[in-house]
Amino acid sequence: MTRWGILATGHIAGRFAEDLRLVPGAELVAVGSRTPASAELFAARHGAPRAYGSWTELAADPDLDVIYVATPHAAHHEAAMTCLAAGRAVLVEKPCTLDLATTTELVETARARGVFLMEAMWMRTNPLILRVLELIADGAIGEVTSVRADFGAAGPFPPEHRMRARTLGGGALLDLGVYPLSLAHLLLGVPQHVQAWAKLSPEGVDENTGVVLGWDSGAVATLSCGMVGATAITASITGTAGRIDLPEPFYRPGSAVLHRLGAEPETVPADLTGGGYQHEAGEVQRCVAAGLIESPLVPHAVTLEMMALLDGIRERIGVDYA
Repeated sequence: MTRWGILATGHIAGRFAEDLRLVPGAELVAVGSRTPASAELFAARHGAPRAYGSWTELAADPDLDVIYVATPHAAHHEAAMTCLAAGRAVLVEKPCTLDLATTTELVETARARGVFLMEAMWMRTNPLILRVLELIADGAIGEVTSVRADFGAAGPFPPEHRMRARTLGGGALLDLGVYPLSLAHLLLGVPQHVQAWAKLSPEGVDENTGVVLGWDSGAVATLSCGMVGATAITASITGTAGRIDLPEPFYRPGSAVLHRLGAEPETVPADLTGGGYQHEAGEVQRCVAAGLIESPLVPHAVTLEMMALLDGIRERIGVDYA
């Protein structure tokens, strides 16, 4: 049995708690919040035996094996460091932190203490996405030459919303852009060429952002994210011998459509049981049981490469969270 704690009590924390019931061998033991009332309400709603009114108390619970950090971005570093310092394995919501420097500190701390740490980029543990990678590795579409993906939300977000708060890591890039960027990285690795442009809000966060990535192989990726209009949230992966289309939402698709040159399209179905969080929880449990300190599906190196890419894009579009 893997005993879980959840740090934070917001919407994503609740969805994770619901999916945790689908994971064999998982048990929700405790929840922690900055206010006792919020923790107690969440615990009652999701059947957690214990509720703590501080992160430190949650991290100190000796019965916990893993803590899922579900706070807003700006609090990820502090919350995860609190858990690592107490020797608890950590699954921290994406993006891991606000920048490469603080993510590096988390990774170095986890490695020094020999404690498991994984960024909750659930797309990298999704069974259908992993099947798409297998198809590509088997040559189903030849060599990947281009990736197109978008993720835009309709909004509008009021001035007080966290998506517009610069100090909270607001804007489209960290909330939504991580998905198109992660897909491109998953397929092609670290790009050698990066171009980006964004329209910024009065608060100084990106409202509408476009990114073009290039690889020395000749492959390209055209990606966009925004919070000023609902986009299709689809993706296409094109290769020298075909194409794979991922319908909405491409990061957790209900199917994939494989187009081989000269052949009829093939639909690859997905099992959409649950909300999708159960796959990352299951991966954490597998790794912890094996005594690993990082996941082969979401390794530390990938998290660091993604944070470096996000930092580079922010520099190009003029977004600074300091």
